[in-house]
Amino acid sequence: MSILKNKNIIVTGASGGIGNSIIEKLVENGGNILASGTKQNKLDELKSKFLNLKILRFDISESDKIEEFVNQATKDLGGSLDCIINNAGITNDNLAIRMTLEEWKKVIDINLTSTFLLSKFAIKKMLKNKSGKIINITSVVGHTGNLGQSNYTASKAGIVAMSKTLAIEYAKKNININCISPGFIQTPMTEKLDEKHKEIIISKIPSGKLGKADDVANAVIFLASNQSDYINGETLHVNGGMYMA
Repeated sequence: MSILKNKNIIVTGASGGIGNSIIEKLVENGGNILASGTKQNKLDELKSKFLNLKILRFDISESDKIEEFVNQATKDLGGSLDCIINNAGITNDNLAIRMTLEEWKKVIDINLTSTFLLSKFAIKKMLKNKSGKIINITSVVGHTGNLGQSNYTASKAGIVAMSKTLAIEYAKKNININCISPGFIQTPMTEKLDEKHKEIIISKIPSGKLGKADDVANAVIFLASNQSDYINGETLHVNGGMYMA
């Protein structure tokens, strides 16, 4: 299967559980992939697994270097960019009255501002191709809210609204900007939850189970491919029915 053959694709946040699955699925479908993240050892592991994979360590909190990163990544891919998957993000939880301005700003700056800048500079590359796909990974809690996560939920909700605006601005340039909003997915992070907490979460999911990282990755493949050419400004929910838009 090679529905992404000859597609040059950047993936941020590639070293996490969902990021790993996204990389694997993209490679399986024939994409020319550059994986980025902050942990060099994790990127090296991916490189050893997928020999044709390009890797480039980068911390998206360095907002003043994002244009340079997109330029270098595009160069490493061969000089053009067809798709970027903005998967990187952080949490820094606290109840609102205890949350410091620094805790607020750090999450907003990394999750929202950096996603905007990555999208902005990717669009500049895609305008030269007269086509492109941007896929922004958000979260179910950006739609529902969540205890102790006012910064995180605001950043993820902001990504959805921003993506809609970008989609309007560049639709006529044949550039599609969409979001994927995962619910609770089985990752090393959720594995650390105690059973009682996990049971509470699962009780709120109509399908009665956590999702798999591959569920998110499969949605990425669809939105990155030409099969989604007439889908723009949308959010694809991958949450087992936990939230229905």
